[in-house]
Amino acid sequence: MQPTAAPAATAPVAFAAEAADATELAVARWISRCALDTDDPAALLEGFCGCLTAAGVPLLRLGIAANIVHPLIEGRGYNWRRGEPVEQSDLTRAMAQRRGDAWQRSPFYHLPRDGSGEIRRTLGASYVPGEFGMLDDFVARGCTDYLAFPVGFAPGTTIGSQAGLLISVQTDRPGGFADAELDLLRRLAIPFAHACKTMMTVETGRTLLATYLGRDPARQVLEGRIEQGRAEPVQAALWSSDLMGFTRIADTLPRDGLLDLLNAYADCVVGIITAHGGEVLKFIGDGIIAIFPLAGEGGTTGACTRALDAAEATLAAVEALGAARGAAGLSRSGLHLALHVGEVLYGNIGSRERLDFTVVGPAVNEVARIEAMCRTLDQRLVVSAAFAAAAGPARTRLVSLGRYALRGVRRPQELFTLDLGDAAPD
Repeated sequence: MQPTAAPAATAPVAFAAEAADATELAVARWISRCALDTDDPAALLEGFCGCLTAAGVPLLRLGIAANIVHPLIEGRGYNWRRGEPVEQSDLTRAMAQRRGDAWQRSPFYHLPRDGSGEIRRTLGASYVPGEFGMLDDFVARGCTDYLAFPVGFAPGTTIGSQAGLLISVQTDRPGGFADAELDLLRRLAIPFAHACKTMMTVETGRTLLATYLGRDPARQVLEGRIEQGRAEPVQAALWSSDLMGFTRIADTLPRDGLLDLLNAYADCVVGIITAHGGEVLKFIGDGIIAIFPLAGEGGTTGACTRALDAAEATLAAVEALGAARGAAGLSRSGLHLALHVGEVLYGNIGSRERLDFTVVGPAVNEVARIEAMCRTLDQRLVVSAAFAAAAGPARTRLVSLGRYALRGVRRPQELFTLDLGDAAPD
């Protein structure tokens, strides 16, 4: 969903500077309306700062930051600076592990997270540098006053570890902020943080569902399609893959090494599937089930071509990953992969208390049987006859392996693999 623009983000309402109570009420009402009209914190921040400056508050910069629930990102911040667009910045988990002394010299590090305190520094002629490196930089840019404070969220009212919102404000007006201006900012921070909390909760829900279900299942669940037994027939190219020799690897690797190997190969495979328009539906141990819906761009031929392109790119990437891991003295593996095409039931399957958004049907069973033939035929990729027939011009990239009986499938069928010319499979 594309966020809608905040009502006053580009044209803030002018409020009567001589009536602080009226200004506070008007800005609070704008915040409430904005929270109903957009899910974009950047639009909220831009409009909020526009309202304050229109009311006479001499803002130079206003920044907000909070922890978020995300597999790769620990925190997210937004910064508004006079005359510039709002800037979003993400603190990845890897960055957080490396930030060290710089973070400990930040005012935010020293703020109590329960909302019980704040840090105020006037940055005029009497300012003594050295306490916070960040403030030294602000002084060099003309900042004359700085305030940072948290707005706490009560435990149990958020998803994850979102303890609250951190807010910092600056001005470059000689003499800094007036006390009445900072009091107004402190009071308005409550409805502003409430709106931010709502938006962060929505974003967290979307992130969690997309992370654990996949993009399209997440979209359907968020649209309310959570009724038990509700599934629809979908024509799709099907993907089934798993790591070679994983049982042996799992028996010999320590726990951390096993998780590192699984994550490394999953990162490699999933990114390629997604980049080619596929949807990863399930991790089953070291295995991955994915689909490329035929209703997408290019129809049947387009979906099969994207699936075959993804398979070829994945095999090359897995080979490169294995070489890099081997050179680093780490455990490595190869990949077995099968492609098929057919109709599946796509939707909610399970009990009343525990549902799974997945695919079932004979075609799903068949692609699993085809994937098992990779070992028998000593091939990294095996493709069904139905997939080869539906692949259009991409069919020329495939070569027949002959006809084989598949366990649980009534009739033998012809199987195919990539035509590698004189190259032998690994």
